[in-house]
Amino acid sequence: MQNLTQGGAVTDRLKRPLRDLRISVTDRCNFRCPYCMPAEIFGDHYQFLPKQQILSYEEIARLTHIIIRLGAVKLRLTGGEPLVRQDLDLLVRQLAQLDGAHDLAMTTNGVRLPGRAQPLKEAGLQRVTVSLDSLDNDVFRQMNGNRANVEDVMAGIDAAIQAGLTPIKLNTVVKRGVNDNTLVDLAKWAKDQGYILRFIEYMDVGNRNGWRMEHVVPAREIAAIIDKALPLEPLPRNYNSETALRFAYRDGGGEIGIIASVTMPFCGDCSRMRLSPDGHIYTCLFATQGTDLMTPLRAGASDEEIETIIRDTWLNRSDRYSEVRSSIKRPNEKIEMYYIGG
Repeated sequence: MQNLTQGGAVTDRLKRPLRDLRISVTDRCNFRCPYCMPAEIFGDHYQFLPKQQILSYEEIARLTHIIIRLGAVKLRLTGGEPLVRQDLDLLVRQLAQLDGAHDLAMTTNGVRLPGRAQPLKEAGLQRVTVSLDSLDNDVFRQMNGNRANVEDVMAGIDAAIQAGLTPIKLNTVVKRGVNDNTLVDLAKWAKDQGYILRFIEYMDVGNRNGWRMEHVVPAREIAAIIDKALPLEPLPRNYNSETALRFAYRDGGGEIGIIASVTMPFCGDCSRMRLSPDGHIYTCLFATQGTDLMTPLRAGASDEEIETIIRDTWLNRSDRYSEVRSSIKRPNEKIEMYYIGG
């Protein structure tokens, strides 16, 4: 008999419900951030997925509808960079019409939002989270592989605000010796603008970013850096599976969050499933393999047959990589972050 919560969501071996679905619509990106897609590996001749191996919008919508039936209520479009894919508003419109999902958002580097934000809003997208690793342009270019300027992201944020894709959230990956000396300036600016800023510990996602523990600035250190300039006080999580440790500014001027996957793992409450561009589902950001849905989908499987595959995958889930990271002597090769989103 399947495990279900009171709300109807299927639960895994550790009693964690399925609540969040991250939908990676493409494995391509217009940035080359060294912590995700280092330029020396993902160069001009890198072979990304061919078009015929990528889910169509109709296929994504169908799979999403099935996953919603199993409990997913929060949908987030990711990549790669989702706006690299053309006519994304057509997918958004299909997803917005699905019953059961309460939140439809997108994570983006922001540079293609001008001209795209309004159609996305009209199609049903509710808000965006924009990646911005520093306000210092030299540092920012170092963090994005020399592909864009801070002003390019600012233009995207302005377009999102004008379209009503708010509240604006910002994601900042923190890497020691690269952008950790620019965090306070970013926090002050985001606070003044009324944006919700999320600092993210540099993670060992994938196998190609040269991750080492000494590159990680721990959450406690990040909080101390900000608190020294802008006094903070801790806030409770909004819900059990929220990834960020939340802090309010003591002067009442908003909040920041810190995602501490490395030093303060939150696997025990993880409720996220990830759908890759080629139709595999993954039950952990650090997974080594996924479950293929594209093959049965294109072979004519019914919704009920696909639902059984998805349900069984979640029922058998026991992933908690971040909690056991330190005890893994020789980790298996992990799926890359650009392929399944953050």
